[in-house]
Parts: sequence; C-alpha cells; structure tokens
Amino acid sequence: MRVVVAVVGAFAATQGAAATQGVVVCEEPLAAQVGAQVLEQGGNAVDAAVATAVALAVTHPAAGNLGGGGFLLLHRADGGESAFVDFRETAPAAARPETYADRALLPSRERKGFVWAGVPGSVAGLALAHERWGSLPWQRLVRPAERLARRGFPLSGVQARSLNAMSTRWANSAARQQFRPPTGGSWLAGQRLVQVDLAHTLEQVGRRGADGFYRGGVARLLAAGMAADGGLVTEDDLAGYRAVVREPFRFAFRGRTVLSAPLPSSGGATMAIALALMERWGALEGGSLDRPATVHAWVEALRRAYRERAATMGDPDHMAPDFQPLDPARLDALAATFDPDRATTSLALAGGIAMAAEGDHTTHLSVIDAAGNAVSLTTTIEQSYGSRAVAPGLGFLLNNEMGDFNLRPGWTDAEGRIGTDPNLIAPGKRMLSSMTPTIVLGADGGVELVLGSPGGRTIISTVAQILIDTLAYQSDPADAMARGRLYHLWLPDQVRMEEGRWPEAVVDGLRARGHALATRRSQGVVHMIAVDPATGTRRGLADHRGSGARATAPR
Repeated sequence: MRVVVAVVGAFAATQGAAATQGVVVCEEPLAAQVGAQVLEQGGNAVDAAVATAVALAVTHPAAGNLGGGGFLLLHRADGGESAFVDFRETAPAAARPETYADRALLPSRERKGFVWAGVPGSVAGLALAHERWGSLPWQRLVRPAERLARRGFPLSGVQARSLNAMSTRWANSAARQQFRPPTGGSWLAGQRLVQVDLAHTLEQVGRRGADGFYRGGVARLLAAGMAADGGLVTEDDLAGYRAVVREPFRFAFRGRTVLSAPLPSSGGATMAIALALMERWGALEGGSLDRPATVHAWVEALRRAYRERAATMGDPDHMAPDFQPLDPARLDALAATFDPDRATTSLALAGGIAMAAEGDHTTHLSVIDAAGNAVSLTTTIEQSYGSRAVAPGLGFLLNNEMGDFNLRPGWTDAEGRIGTDPNLIAPGKRMLSSMTPTIVLGADGGVELVLGSPGGRTIISTVAQILIDTLAYQSDPADAMARGRLYHLWLPDQVRMEEGRWPEAVVDGLRARGHALATRRSQGVVHMIAVDPATGTRRGLADHRGSGARATAPR
C-alpha cells in the first residue's frame, strides 16, 4: 500500500491529515515514514512506535536517541489493560550528590561531557514494549534505522543549521568526527549525514535486542569511553539497568478518562492537580483562554501544581507508597489560597520548603493503528544533543540527564533551583521528569486524543492547555494547537508567554493582577492524533512550531 508522508509547514500544521487507518506523527519525516511502513506491513501501534523511535535516533540526533530514556504509554483497543513503560535513565552506582554540588550553579548550557550522563534506558524500554505487545520481529523494526545510518540521509535546512551551530560546542572528538561536514566548511541542506559507527551499534541491537546494547561489545566500549573521559557509567550499571512497566496515571476530566505519565514523571500528577484546581475555582465554566480572569486562574493553578511537584515528587521506588497528589483535603487547602483579583507570590506558597532546570530537547511521537491501539511516546537526552559527547566507536550521543536531579541538597532559591529531598541523587535512582505522554479516552472507552510534547518542565503546561481547549472549551484540536501558550513553574515567580500570541487584554489583565511577565519565542512542539468520535476519522496534527511530519498508512 502507498505510504503518505506530509511535512508540515507553519500554517499547514493547523489543518492536519485525515485517515481512517494508521497514523504516525513525529518530528522528522523519514522516521514518520518508517513507522507508517511498519503499520502497512501489518505491525501494530507498538511496532510502529518502536521503529519510529529507533529511526529518530538516526534522523533527529538533537533529541532522538539510543543514549537517553523516556516513557511509552499504551492503550489497547481490545479492552486489555493500558500500560506505561518507564525507561527513564538512572543514576550510576558511583553517583553522589557531592559529585555535582559544585557544578550545580553552572549555566545549564555547560552541562556537557560524560560526567552528566545517566545510565541510558531507551533500548531497554523499547525492547520491553516490543516483547510484551509487539507483533513483528524486533530486527525488522530496527533494520530501517540501521540502513538510514549506514547509507546516510539528506539533511533538511533546519538540520544543517542545527549541526552548524554545534560545530564548536561538541564535548569530545568522537562527536566532532561524527558530525563533521564531509567536505569541510559547513553543512548544506541536501548533504547526506552518514553514521557508520551508529549503524554498527544498531546492527548489534537488531540482532541481540537489549543484550546487544547492555552486554557485550557495545557495553564494553561505552564503559571504556566513560572511564577515559570522566563518566560514571560502568558495565555493571548497564547490565543492571531495567525498564519497568507501571500503571498509567489516570484521572477524570470533562467526562473523559485521561491516561498520562506516573512517577518518576511528574507530568500526570502535576497536570491533574492544575486541572483539578481550575475545576474547583469554576474557571472552566463558560470561559476561554482569551479571558483575563481565566488566564489568571490558569497561571495560579500552575503555580500551585508546580509547587507540589517540587515538594513531593521523585522516583516512586525511593518514596513512601502513599503518594496521593489528588487528595481532596490537600486540593481544598491549595484552592483556598486563590485570590481571583491578585497574583499569589510563589514564596508565600513555600510552606516547609527551605528557601536559600530541566532541558527542552525531548521528542514526542504519537501512533494509532487500524485496530485503534494507541501509543504516546516521549524520549529525551535532556538538552539539545544531550551531553554533546558521542560514545567512541558506537556513534550515539549520551544524555546529560543527571542535571534533572536536585543537585544541591536543601538549596531552593527564587531563580528556580530546587533542592528538595524527593529528587536528590542516589545510586540507581531515576531522576524526576516532566515528560507527559497522554491519551484521552471518551465515555465509550475509545481514543479521542493521543499527544505529547518536548519542552522540559513546560511540557506539563503545554499538554494540559491542549486538554483545556479541546475538552473544556470544545475547540477544534487544530485551533487548540495553534493557540498561544504560557507557563509558570512556581519558581522563578514569572509567567512566560509566547510572544505576539496573546490578546492585549489578557496581557494587561495579568499585569494588573500583579503577575511578572516575560516572553519567549515558542513553547513546546505538540505531536497529536485527534479521533472524531462520530466518524472514527483520525487526524495527524504536527505542531507548526517544529518541523514535524505525519504519515498515514491507508489499507
């Protein structure tokens, strides 16, 4: 069957691509095509998600990865239990808080080199998802990515500019060698990026599955490269890594069931707290995000939800088992602090937190297959190009996720550095995340939305705002995606709004209520599939803020 791939431009993204069969939406068109071809060949949504994610490790090196981690959320159309695969990176056994305390005040752009790398989880997580729910042979899913790495692929203009901007910023010689233009000078659009070492690694992973990454030659080379260049990850760390299947974070909103990310992602819980506060304040009744009073309430909901994130959330395997973010008494107490006419200062909400930054180069993909199985998958290597260091001889970039721990115990300040206990470094611990892969189910249990976004801690606000627009205000999903976005992270005490995308009345109304405002060029890159409950038609929507692609597999 014919595979249809559409690259989304600045305005076409709001229109989407309709299909009645399988749809793949991700950041890069070649990877989207790989996923759609897997659907055409009889693969299910998990197969397509795995193949797309592995292809992104080749074609989207700024965020796609083998050397990072992420989360996969699955909803099964056959009525089986939904599931969440946690393949977040972990702290190496040698990691200690004091290793990073002196580095904590470095600008985030300086968090490069192997010392910042956690134990990668991506290969283990994708392999576990395939083992449990895949249908096509594993090697068949990895082979397209291996071919893309070995033969190369033509760079887009955006990719060429991105690599050129990194030319003097790589952390080691292996990275400089791998991403060096073939003729010297600068990369040009259309030149082919060939990654032979990465192809060899993918060959091992394709033949041996997770063992091809975590044991044997790849593991030995990775550990040796780490030891030679200040990294902490060892062969024992790699052999001991395990992806985990968890229950999705589940909550009700506007007559739907929302499935999202549980701890160690703060995404589901933080989003649910913010939406619950909006409900308690009546801020969703007859309103819109073009009204100053509603936007004021949304900022205040985010302020309180992110405060709860800082105070209570971390790796669930290192926490007491009674975590209840939606405890009614706690929500009532938070709701009672709201002033509809005035901004609350963030320091006033500190409570027991003694007062004295997550990167946004994540990538998301959404998949639905002909049967209605849906996958929402978000992966990350933390900042753009992660640690900016390539494992010598292996061809993949390592993450710099250790910066997602709270690096200085007890140090929480107004600039946004957090030092609370739940997310402090410990060997084997998973650092707190904001990735928020989400699936929305209608009253009949059918999929209505599959979505997620990159953006570090802003991901939660981005995804939650889409839910408000589509589910509370019945906006068309394309219109919801095009709307201006904002976020408030509790600390720093500042509202960051997309420049030029908000009505003047909203901006003036926030200032009048005492909010400190700042602007940014864009927030998030949502990759979403919307299903019409009446007709079953699926629309792939790739955010015009990125360079995303959608692919359909008509059958």
